[in-house]
Amino acid sequence: MAAVLERSFIEICGFERETLPRFREITVNLGLNALPGGVKYPDSAGGFHYEESGKLLSITSNRCIHWSTSGDTVQLVEQSLDTNLLNNAVKLKITHCHLLPGGVHIQETLNNVIILIVTNQTVHRLVLPHPTRMYRSELVTELQMQSIFTDVGKLSLQDPAHSVAIPSPVGQTAGPSASAAWLSHQGEAHYALASPAGGILVITLPPHDTQGSITILELKRSSVMQRLAGWMPTAIRGEQSPGDLALSLAVRELEDDTFIFALCQDHKLRMWSYRDQVCLMETDMLEYMPACRGVKGSPGQGHRLRLAFSPSTGLCLAVYLAVPSRGQFTVLQLVATDNNRYSLDHISSLFATQETLVDFALTSTDIWGLWLDDTNQTVVKYINFEHSTAGQWNQVFVQPAPEEEVHIGADQDPRETYLDMLFSPLRFTASAIVKALQIYRRGTERIADLPWETLKKEVTVAVENELQSSVTEFEFSQEEYRQLQVEFWSKFYACCLQYQEALATPLGLLLNPHTHMVCLLKKGFVSFLLPCFAVDHMYLSFDEYLFSEEDTPVKVARDVMQLVQCLRLVSDAVPGDMAYEMEKALEHLQSPERAAEMVLENLLANDNENVIEDIQNKLQDIRNPVSAMAVLIREMDLETDSELALDNAILSQLYGSSVAVAVICQAVCQMAMTRVLFCRDLLILQQLYLRLGDNVFLAGGDQLLQLQQDLIPRSSHLLSSYYLLKHISQSLATAVPLDIIDANLQHLSVLELSDSPALASNRSGVFEGITARHKITHLDHIMSSFQFPECLMGNCQYTQLQEYVRLIGPWCQVNVGSCRFMLGQCYLANGEGQKALQCFQEAATEVEKEEFLLRLTGAEEEEVTAASRLQYYNKVLRLLEDVGLPELVIHLATLAITEAVNDPRSQAALWTRIFKHHLDLGHNSQAYEALTQNPDSSRQLDCLRQLVVVLCERSQLQDLVQFSYVNLHDEVVSIIESRARAVDLMSHNYYELLYAFHINRHNYRKAGTVMFEYGMRLGREVRTQLGLQKQVNCYLASLNCLRLIRPDYAWIVQPSSGAVYERPGASPKRNYDGEFATVSGQIDILELKDLQKEYTLARSRLNLAQHHPPSAAIAGSASAVEMVSLLVQTGLFDCALSLCQTFKLSLTPIFEGLAFKCIKLQYGGEESQNEAWNWLAANQLSTIITTKESSATDEAWRLLASYLEKHPTQNAQHHRCVINKLLSHGVPLPDWMVNTYKGVDAAALLRLYLNYDLLEEAAELVLEYVDALLGKGHQYFGIEVHYSRGSQTVSLWPTSSIGEHPTTPWTLRRLQAQ
Repeated sequence: MAAVLERSFIEICGFERETLPRFREITVNLGLNALPGGVKYPDSAGGFHYEESGKLLSITSNRCIHWSTSGDTVQLVEQSLDTNLLNNAVKLKITHCHLLPGGVHIQETLNNVIILIVTNQTVHRLVLPHPTRMYRSELVTELQMQSIFTDVGKLSLQDPAHSVAIPSPVGQTAGPSASAAWLSHQGEAHYALASPAGGILVITLPPHDTQGSITILELKRSSVMQRLAGWMPTAIRGEQSPGDLALSLAVRELEDDTFIFALCQDHKLRMWSYRDQVCLMETDMLEYMPACRGVKGSPGQGHRLRLAFSPSTGLCLAVYLAVPSRGQFTVLQLVATDNNRYSLDHISSLFATQETLVDFALTSTDIWGLWLDDTNQTVVKYINFEHSTAGQWNQVFVQPAPEEEVHIGADQDPRETYLDMLFSPLRFTASAIVKALQIYRRGTERIADLPWETLKKEVTVAVENELQSSVTEFEFSQEEYRQLQVEFWSKFYACCLQYQEALATPLGLLLNPHTHMVCLLKKGFVSFLLPCFAVDHMYLSFDEYLFSEEDTPVKVARDVMQLVQCLRLVSDAVPGDMAYEMEKALEHLQSPERAAEMVLENLLANDNENVIEDIQNKLQDIRNPVSAMAVLIREMDLETDSELALDNAILSQLYGSSVAVAVICQAVCQMAMTRVLFCRDLLILQQLYLRLGDNVFLAGGDQLLQLQQDLIPRSSHLLSSYYLLKHISQSLATAVPLDIIDANLQHLSVLELSDSPALASNRSGVFEGITARHKITHLDHIMSSFQFPECLMGNCQYTQLQEYVRLIGPWCQVNVGSCRFMLGQCYLANGEGQKALQCFQEAATEVEKEEFLLRLTGAEEEEVTAASRLQYYNKVLRLLEDVGLPELVIHLATLAITEAVNDPRSQAALWTRIFKHHLDLGHNSQAYEALTQNPDSSRQLDCLRQLVVVLCERSQLQDLVQFSYVNLHDEVVSIIESRARAVDLMSHNYYELLYAFHINRHNYRKAGTVMFEYGMRLGREVRTQLGLQKQVNCYLASLNCLRLIRPDYAWIVQPSSGAVYERPGASPKRNYDGEFATVSGQIDILELKDLQKEYTLARSRLNLAQHHPPSAAIAGSASAVEMVSLLVQTGLFDCALSLCQTFKLSLTPIFEGLAFKCIKLQYGGEESQNEAWNWLAANQLSTIITTKESSATDEAWRLLASYLEKHPTQNAQHHRCVINKLLSHGVPLPDWMVNTYKGVDAAALLRLYLNYDLLEEAAELVLEYVDALLGKGHQYFGIEVHYSRGSQTVSLWPTSSIGEHPTTPWTLRRLQAQ
């Protein structure tokens, strides 16, 4: 059936639905006035193709310029199918002039593209740069480039070198009727104009880059009278128009001459030599038209002329003679003879239909015609004029206008239905919708370029507002509201239909001889005519075309044609509501066979016109229906077509523009829509065959069985396939924000899919182009290849991907696991994690079978092992982690562990991952369980360390302490110890954690050791009041721990001084000389009494810091002796006494310090008195008298007296040091102190008096002592035995001291006096 592949073409609209044309407007005003009479020329269109447009990857590959004229405006657009062109549209307005039909001619030179324009009063020349001169590279590498029209605004179009007014004789009111223009080899621009009085006027402009004058030449017949009548007004000549008035002109340069062909009003074809200015040939075209009676006498009106040149056939001419009720194409070949004579050889005469010819084109083999029929519908046909013996024109299936009425199902929303019709492919352009919207709004504001979705919203708002404004009642039923919706939406839809019909008015044909591409130029857009597939050709052809096929195999040709005719009858018989039900069944994934059976039952029940009977009669004529069906199914089977073998580098640049994307997408959509209908009708027909049974099967039950078991399932499969393809081609890409694109790229890099061929073009941002190219290259194996879903995933088209997987699921058994994975990706993007996890799990069973999943795991097909599934799980786990779904990671990792039974390394990695996420989620118990299950000791230790650190940072110490740590006890202690010794003491509480850890396990000695070490470090490193408070608490806790142990075991090992600990991996320490520092191996044992001392010292430090905060910085490292001094200075005498008693230190510094305080108070002012109360309050007095008679000085002396009383010594050492302190400062001794001390050691007191030259006091003391010896006051000196006068003198004095003193004589005299 491949022979019919080229028999027909199908029209594909090339408009970009989301783009409004952006024309730059340029006005040319030469100061002319409009010609009287108001002659209007019809709109026209044409185009130009570059010479290298057929050269792959060149700058001008698949590149063309097309134009259209309307009134005084010409629109020029440059388009490329491979690359997007910027600034490619220009609208040129020539004031008071009208463009001639076909009045634009374009030629290219080595450096320029020259555009020659002809109006009824002027001629113009635009000189633009050639694309190859705008870019140095010969190959296309950019996704977009500048058009040749980019700098057209810089041209001086009013300059005489570019614009010239056509000279007009006096009184002439008509302009030229036809034109032709060309560029000579010398660069001169020639314009051939059909004079309204006959003949041809040729205007020549000098080359654009040289100075020169304009020349005008008239080609006319040699008769003098004819020459005189040439430009004579019509009213003077007395005739309507001359016979040699050219209706159509064409030019061709041959050798060193230029020939101008003129098809004139007298039906004659004339050929002029521009070089010799003579008419070389004149031929009456009616000679080639049979039965031309009555035509010769009437002037021609719609004759047309086209030329085509090829090296093989030379120059061919096609002449269209428009005569009433019929038209004829005559193809002639120009033949040169001797003596510069030429003749025409007749090749073919072809008759056309009675439609109105709009345009036609000639190639070296074919004629293409464009007509409008009586109903104003477009008709396009073509024919091979050399080999078509029967004169049968080939069909072109033009795009029908959108349906005038929209069928709305009972379960459909009218608004959604109309929006789908308006914004689906192949129906309406953005221009038509925008114009209808402007009219519907009744506003004058211009609607700016809107995105497709925004335009849809604007339309919805406009129609709904119109509906709301017309409602006068506040309440009405749902059915009434539905009717209102239908009414207003149908009104807007009808408005769109009118504008779409106007924009779809055909103006011309454009053929590219280099690429054989055919374009249909319309008023608002361009359509492309693509070859039609064989099946589509037969299904769409009319019966007269269908049964004229001669090249199909003889045995099956008749059966196939009859079967296709039956399918067409079925298609015409299916009503709209049943077609809707069938499509709805496909959308809802119902059985196509059951749906087709339902449609058939409806047809049988409502067969009022006996259509089913006609079909049955035709089925009787098919000899082997099974073979015919098999042929059709094989032709439609996507998997049987050959794959397009193109290099990816070439494919990436081929058809990459937005125009090509639109064409390809709509071509795929058109093909899919046609084949959905074909498969639907075939399935209905097969159900009818099943009903008829043996009545139509000549071969009996075997064919019926084959139909039931093979052909019907295959047809159902094909119907679902093409419905999927139709849905894909009609789906619009969703605009994706940049942050989502970046996040998606991150996820793809996690999966290591970012370099996939299907995703390589993702960075260009042209998703539609990628999609279109995938539709071309993978149309034949869309089910087996997985690059299209990859493309959707890579471009964040999750909604479309999800719908793709849904539609493909019930009937496609290829890439099932890959589809489940893609569906999981969609769920992830939509935030449905649990559904995504379920899909990922289902996909895991297919890892070893599918190419995409194998590529995902990084394994090749020949390297498939049991570890592939583990690799898959790892990739998915990384993806879930990247998305941030730890619960799903835990669930999937737990499942993956069952796959890693014999792989301890993978098990360890999975348990580590489970532990990490449990810990992050705060599942401490589950994290601990995962830690204990880890078979790798090193990973287990890492997890344990992380558990300790994290729980400490969260202050969840209760959980950390209560875990059992079976076989991990020492490791836990080591980790906490190392952390405690490595981090800051005030910001972390690892020592307290370790203390609680040991207490919880009743290991009190280790608990005490920990707290003692903590206290030691606090004293050295944290010299603040808070640090001292913590140190006191630490020592107190350590004491408590040892008191809980039996006395024999109440000891600890003193931690190393300097806090130097050997930690794994720590660098060796050096001393100040650079030598390695060695840690002493000596061990110090601390018992309970030693800890008590440290506690007392720490308590005294804290007490000092509390009363004198600046002292905290030095108190932390002060020894007991130093602390006594600091305490005394601060006035904390009770604390100092306690410290001295604990460390068995002398109390002398305390008494001396307190004595000094008393001295200062004795002679200080009121300020010192006030300050004294602070430190006096810190010391415990038996009673404190706070009356007016009691001062701080008195209290200080009382405190001193109480201390002397509480802490007596054998020789009253404390009294002596106090007296010595007082006397050294010249302070008189208080009586109570003298009385106390003389009762203990009078001799020492005397000695002190003498040392400080207090002889009077000494004498008084001696006298008192003598009296005491004699019995008077002996109790004050502690003398129990006294002596009477006259008894033997006993000397108890230090006579040597008295005798040596300078005042001894005076003292002795006084004694003697007594």
